[in-house]
Amino acid sequence: MADAAIFVGWGQVVRGREAKALGVFNEALTYYARLQQEGTIESFEPVILRPHGGDLAGFVLIRGDQPKLDALKATDEFTRIATRANLIVDNLGIVDAAVGSTLASGLATLAAQIAELS
Repeated sequence: MADAAIFVGWGQVVRGREAKALGVFNEALTYYARLQQEGTIESFEPVILRPHGGDLAGFVLIRGDQPKLDALKATDEFTRIATRANLIVDNLGIVDAAVGSTLASGLATLAAQIAELS
């Protein structure tokens, strides 16, 4: 089971770039599917949010082992797709996330720091 994840979130599509944005989104999903087949990632889940007036329009949660995800983020192809996405959506964010066993250790760290600062 995956012990780490990458959260790739984005805001609204730049007006006039909707068709290009859909193309890059599909390109990214094809890429993530290939990574899953190759065993580089465990899974990925794309989510499109319904209109709600907020800054977040959608995200993909990519799950895997931390060392593999770290190596993935350093690849030219991951950087190329992220750069393309950044040119057509507002507020692109690529953030490491805690899932599985790392979620429990992250919560333990949070609880310890809350206790220390209280």
